[in-house]
This record gives sequence, C-alpha cells and structure tokens, in this order.
Amino acid sequence: MTALVEVVRSGFTESVHHGSVVVTAPDGTVRASLGDVDEPMYPRSSNKPLQALGMLRAGLDVADDDLALVCASHNGEPEHVERALTLLAKAGLDSGALHCPPDTPRDEPAAERRRAAMNCSGKHAGMLSTCVSAGWPTATYTDPDHALQRVIAETVSDVVGEPIAWTGVDGCGAPLLAYSLTGLARAFGRMTAADSGDLRRVADAMRAHPWLVAGTGREDTVLMEAVPGLLMKGGAEGVHAFALADGTAVALKVADGNARAREPILVETLRLLGATPAGDAVERMAVGAGAVTGAGRDVGSLRVTSALADALR
Repeated sequence: MTALVEVVRSGFTESVHHGSVVVTAPDGTVRASLGDVDEPMYPRSSNKPLQALGMLRAGLDVADDDLALVCASHNGEPEHVERALTLLAKAGLDSGALHCPPDTPRDEPAAERRRAAMNCSGKHAGMLSTCVSAGWPTATYTDPDHALQRVIAETVSDVVGEPIAWTGVDGCGAPLLAYSLTGLARAFGRMTAADSGDLRRVADAMRAHPWLVAGTGREDTVLMEAVPGLLMKGGAEGVHAFALADGTAVALKVADGNARAREPILVETLRLLGATPAGDAVERMAVGAGAVTGAGRDVGSLRVTSALADALR
C-alpha cells in the first residue's frame, strides 16, 4: 500500500490514508499503478454498471433513465424512490419483492425506513425486472446459483478479463464478486471506449442521468456533471472507479475503507490526467471540506501526497 492522503489538522499531519490506484490506457494496458492493483478485492457498488450489463444480456428491457437507476447508489430522494417503485410496478411487483434491507434517505435519518429508499433499490428492482422478463423465479433472485446471478458473474468476468476470485455477500444482500482493481479499471475503460452495444449503452445512460446515479451533492453526480464524457461510480470501503471519454480509466481503493479520502484522490487524479473539473463543490472535494473540524468549523484539510503525480509522470 502507498500513502495517498494526509489528514492535516491545524497545520499538523494527524493521520495518513494508504491505498492502491491503477490507471489504464484506452487499450487496457496499465499506464501507472500504486499499491496492490492485481490482488482480488471487493469492488462493492463500483460493480453496479457491470451488474447492469449482465442484466441487459439476460433480457432487461428498460429506458436509459431507469438503466441509470439500476446502476445507482442513490440518496433515497423522492424521485429515486418513486422510480424504483415504478420499475417494480412495471414488472408486476411491489417493494415486498425487494431483498435489499430497509433504509432511510441519506439526508433524512429520521424518516421512515423503507426498502425502496435503500441506496441499492434500483439495482434490486432491475434484477427483479430481469427475472420477470426471462421467466426466472423472483423469490430467490439474490442466490449466487440463481440463473440471473450466474449470467451476471459470467458477464463481469468477461468484461474485467479475469476469473472471479471469490463470491461473498454485499451489504444489500446481493452476491459480491471479487476481482482486481486493474480489472475494474479496464472494465470502465471498455465501457466509455465502446462504439456501440450494451457496454456503451450503460456508460451513456449513466452519463446522461448523473443525478439518478447518486443524487444531490454526491461526488459521482457532481464530477460527471463537471467533466464531459466522464463515467464514474463509487462503492463502499473506499473503492471508486472512473473512465474518461477516450477510455483512459482509474480504479482506487483506500486501504482502511475510509470514504473521506476518496474525493481528494478523485479530483487530483482527474486533474493529473488533463481533466479540469471546476466549481465550488469540486473545490470542497479537493480538500475534503468538512472532514477535519473543530467546534463545528473547518480547522484542516485532506492533502493528496505526491505519489499520484510521481506515478503519472
């Protein structure tokens, strides 16, 4: 692991986040890497675009805005919830068919806990819709041996270019597939570099509807709106992946799983690759605004180490 982000409080380095980062060229070759980029890891929700691709291959038939929601880790804002419920209703189902746990909207912790408000409800609604279209049972749709999950696993392995190293259970209850950061970056690069087909359709749907992919103020939404052609998807435990329009791609994992280190790395890597995200929200991400506070005010910031710049020279 490489030291990637320093936590600076009142001018003093208090903590350091280590991690791994890989940059792949449009042809999939590794352009730069730091840390353990070839060892299996859980991509968490960064895997959702690839799961959506598997659903399309299995017969999912939805409009592009709904496809973006299928790829989402959304805030549980009203439109996110209603879209998930509408997607279920079109398949003749309701929220009782969802296997994801109930949750509250991201910014309303006191709200009623609902399965449709859980950040993965779009993915689960897509999985159920695919099962209905294919004539597969819905009661067991999250079982790793279910026909849908077998298609998804085969699709993910195909797109990342390596076998699935391990199958676990994600926080939402769906199967969780382990593979390398390099495979994750290559998959994102393939999506944006594709001329047509389902790979390109997933990328285009997410880029056309960035708010549905995450929501108000979230890094995926903000940065996809700020950088033309950018495809981006984050996951739990410090994982994130993105690809530029030309197929150059990046995947990263913060070793301790702390999400606060991701945003400065994302902004700095984009800038090092020649993208120029701008705006107040981006600048706050670049320094981890709100991550280092004292008595409710900012008293420090997050600082990306020189390792990224050195690796990309």
